[in-house]
Amino acid sequence: MENNGIISATDLTMIVTATIAGTLARALTIKQDYRQYPSHPNGYLIHFVTGALAATLGAFIVPTLMSKNFVAVTFLSLAIQQFREVRKTERESLRDLEGTEFTIRGDSYMDGIAKTFEARNYFALLVAFITSVTMQLLNLPVWIEVAAGSLAGLLLFVFLRRFTKGKQVKDIATVSQGKIEIKGSELYVDGLLVTNAAGEEEAKKFFLEEGIAAVIHPREPHLRIVLEHFGQRQAMLFEAARAIGKKRYSFQNLMEGKVIIALVPIVHNFELMKETVLNTPLLESVKKTHRLMNVNVTGGKTK
Repeated sequence: MENNGIISATDLTMIVTATIAGTLARALTIKQDYRQYPSHPNGYLIHFVTGALAATLGAFIVPTLMSKNFVAVTFLSLAIQQFREVRKTERESLRDLEGTEFTIRGDSYMDGIAKTFEARNYFALLVAFITSVTMQLLNLPVWIEVAAGSLAGLLLFVFLRRFTKGKQVKDIATVSQGKIEIKGSELYVDGLLVTNAAGEEEAKKFFLEEGIAAVIHPREPHLRIVLEHFGQRQAMLFEAARAIGKKRYSFQNLMEGKVIIALVPIVHNFELMKETVLNTPLLESVKKTHRLMNVNVTGGKTK
C-alpha cells in the first residue's frame, strides 16, 4: 500500500487475485454428497460467504505487513479467531436437529463435522495468503505474477486436501447382507443374537416381512477397536437410517467381532444401505496409530 493510504494498482491486483483464489478453494470443498450435507441453497451460501471472508483476510495480510500497518494485522488476527465460532455454530445447529432425525448422529460425529467446516475456512485463508506471498516475492509482469500466484495457491490446495482427507468405513471393513430370523422374542441375524426386544407381534411381522440387516466385518482384528466404538457405530446407523429411512425399529449389536445393523426401512434397498455404511467417515475421536504402541496390537506380544 502507498503511504497516503491509497491501495496501489499492484497491491489491488494481488488482493483481488488472492481473494478469488482463496474463495475458489473454499467453493471446491463445498459439495453435497450422499449425506446431503450441507443442504442447499442456504447451506451453500453460508459456507461460501464465510469462506470468501476468510480468503479476503488471507489476501490482506501481506499488503498490511508491507505497509507496516500492524494495527490492521492485529485486527486480522482477531478476526481469524472468530472463525472458531464456525465450529461452535455448526455443532449447535446439528445438535438442534437431533430430535428431528430418524436416529441421532451422536456427539462424536457432530464434532467431526463441525471441525471439518472450521478447517475448510482455513483452506481459503491459507490459499489466499500463499497466493499473495508468491505474487509479492516476484518482480515480473503482472500476468506472470497472477499465474504464478494462482499456481502456488493451487498446489497448496491440493496438498491440504490430501493432508486432511479422512478415511471411511470401507477402508477398514466390508459389509454383507444378513439373514433375519426371529425365535420367540429374540431377533437373530445370520444366527447371531441382535436383540431380545422383538417380542411384539407387530415387531416380528415388520422384521420378517420388511426387515433388512447389514453385517459389518473388520478387515483386521484390531480394527474392531474403531468399529465397535459407540460413536462410530452411531454414525453408521445414522447414515444408514437417513439413506433408506426407518419406519419404526432399529437395532445394532456386536457379536463375534462383527457390527450388525438391523432395521425396518422405508426404502427396501440393501445396496444403498451398504454403500452408505461403507462411505461413513471414520471419526477422528476413534482413530489410533498402532505403530506408536510398544506392543503388537494384533498379537499382544511386546516388540
